[in-house]
Amino acid sequence: MRIERLPLNALRAFAEAARENSFKAAAYRLGVTPGAVSRQVKQLEERLGVLLFERHANGVCVTEAGRVLAEDVQAGLLRIAGGVQQVTERSEQAFRLLISAPPSFLQLWLLPRLPSFEANERQIEISLDAEARLMPPLWLPNRARLSLRYGQGPWPAVSSLRLFEDTLFPVCSPALLAQMNIHSPVDLLSQTLLTVDWCGHASHQVPGWSDWFKSAGAAINKMPNQRQYSLYSLALDQAIAGQGVVLASYPLIADRLASGVLVRPFGKNYPLESPFAYDLILPTDGEAPMAVARFVEWLENEAAQFRDEPLKRTISKQL
Repeated sequence: MRIERLPLNALRAFAEAARENSFKAAAYRLGVTPGAVSRQVKQLEERLGVLLFERHANGVCVTEAGRVLAEDVQAGLLRIAGGVQQVTERSEQAFRLLISAPPSFLQLWLLPRLPSFEANERQIEISLDAEARLMPPLWLPNRARLSLRYGQGPWPAVSSLRLFEDTLFPVCSPALLAQMNIHSPVDLLSQTLLTVDWCGHASHQVPGWSDWFKSAGAAINKMPNQRQYSLYSLALDQAIAGQGVVLASYPLIADRLASGVLVRPFGKNYPLESPFAYDLILPTDGEAPMAVARFVEWLENEAAQFRDEPLKRTISKQL
């Protein structure tokens, strides 16, 4: 019989009746009436086409077929109960960690790295909140909320750990670079410029194309029209498809540079050092729970490895 067709309530009533060899005792244990147990057992017998109990004036007696079935049903119910108990205990013991961060940073930097932490921390249940605004961090004995933020400190009423600084530069697809005449910054004026307003709640203006052209020494009388997106992933998909050039934050496109689906048209030239940075935001009061301390240590190690990855390695592949 397929599992979705199993009459679980009837099987439970039958198992109790077989164990007690009494409908009345089974009803007491289940908190129902003897008539309800009798009906459940009768329906099960009709469904199986097998007599499970012999009825007598003084009560019932389980048949041999009923005894065999009862052993299997009771074993199955015990296994289900054990599984439920394990899940419940794990849920009660688990530390719940909520991480709030801008959607693009979650998707493009944190998510590819998070499985390495989760694989070693089975007792920490992690939830992710894609939120551009700063959510107040907190930690309690069994749960915590931390924030990852891109911006320009200081952050009010919290403490922070610097993960890494930011650098901005243009990137495009290798196909677009091969087809178009792009040799100097002014050559980008004839291309579709993609921009991302992914940190709209920042208290300071995020550097954009006009800042990059100025830092590159390109005299621009009037900025061309730009195609704007709210998520980096959308802009990067368009850039990968050869639909334009995006001014990218290095931490968000490092993996795509390494894979070769995006390239820097000017190699190592014309980077724009951003005044913004990526920070981990923590509460100022109290001591971090052990689970939080382990996450912070892991995150700092990941950030250190990322900072130490030679940017020249991705550039050398493109020169």
